[in-house]
Amino acid sequence: MSDFSLETLYPQIKLWLEEDDLTRNFHYTRFLSRSEVKLYLKIKSPLILAGGDYFAAVFSALGADVGHFEFLRNWDGKGFQSGEVIEIPRAIPFNIAVTGERLALNLLQHASSIATWTKKHVEIASKKNIKLLDTRKTTPGMRSLEKYAVRVGGGFNHRLGQTDTWMIKDNHKACLGGLEGAYIFFQKQGAFYNNIIAEIHDLKELKLAQALGIQHVMLDNFSPDLINSAVQMKTAGMNYEVSGGVKLENLESFLIEGVDAISMGALIYSAPRVDLSLKFKPI
Repeated sequence: MSDFSLETLYPQIKLWLEEDDLTRNFHYTRFLSRSEVKLYLKIKSPLILAGGDYFAAVFSALGADVGHFEFLRNWDGKGFQSGEVIEIPRAIPFNIAVTGERLALNLLQHASSIATWTKKHVEIASKKNIKLLDTRKTTPGMRSLEKYAVRVGGGFNHRLGQTDTWMIKDNHKACLGGLEGAYIFFQKQGAFYNNIIAEIHDLKELKLAQALGIQHVMLDNFSPDLINSAVQMKTAGMNYEVSGGVKLENLESFLIEGVDAISMGALIYSAPRVDLSLKFKPI
């Protein structure tokens, strides 16, 4: 039976496999042994596993039975310690294993790194019931994987794309007539279900946003003291998102009553790499 969710990944995986340029040496791949090997994932640093679908899809796209990896696909979010070994129960042909090894491992490692890093932040922010969001500061071509990994780590996604919800940023304000002009522009888009988020840079602008009826504001590069002042101005129905200057080391200082969410591009682009490897054993 085909797996639609994995088949949707195949076009992207084909492009990634082309980076290895295997078609240039057809005879190398032609003569690779098809004898079966067992696969072992060796965990070399503590991590939260993420990206099982992508790992499985690489080998499935090359011809392996996706059922061999079903258990791994259901383990996203599971924690592992250094020294643990995950055995893939059923063997696959060596030619498939060696062709997909690096890509599958790279995707699993990248996703697990982000999930593990996100989890560290979520464990702190959850003390005040504040949601942690990612941003669109993602690696081109990897947004789906990276934002999925944030969710596995307990975080939440902001926008997958620019039109998911309208967000008034500083460049919109600079070119569309300030906050009010940009707000009117997005209202005229006629997208009934699209909310409008306004990036706010000072308390004066916050007052204008309230006067315009904007309910979701992103307090951009506000200090904790300025956030406290903004919270005193918060009215019923408003959502406060904090962004800019927030790091793991200072996250606690931004956990202020009245803040609903904190968005951090660093959940993705600053995630330290976890360490794992994939080993084969002939049978």
